Amino acid sequence: MTPFLDSNVVLYALGDDERKRTIACALLARQPTISTQVINECSHVLRRKQQFAPADVARLMEDVAQVARVVDVGMPQIRHAWEIAARYRYGHYDSLIVATAISAGCSILYTEDMQHGQSIDQRMTLIDPFQEAKA
Repeated sequence: MTPFLDSNVVLYALGDDERKRTIACALLARQPTISTQVINECSHVLRRKQQFAPADVARLMEDVAQVARVVDVGMPQIRHAWEIAARYRYGHYDSLIVATAISAGCSILYTEDMQHGQSIDQRMTLIDPFQEAKA
């Protein structure tokens, strides 16, 4: 089963932090699963916060989509995200990442934004790949 990558991990693969980029690129090389939400969030950050040109964003996101399995976010995932938000107290967008990863059949979600080691519904574990590298 492929792992699911959160937006922050994908962004580190494109960033300047050498240690985090190395880890994130290794995860991308495993042909992970990401969602259309991840593509959209990364596109937004690259455009708004990092001032990339639209054509550069499109090229980078197409490159990521070529090495990852991209799954769509729909109403079933949104409904599940509402349940996850209520149960685990994550924000909506983090809950949507979790719900989509579960829906895609992933048992590991690599993310820097949520609680490292937490099990979600005994179906998926949240792993901070950068925290593990420190140990």
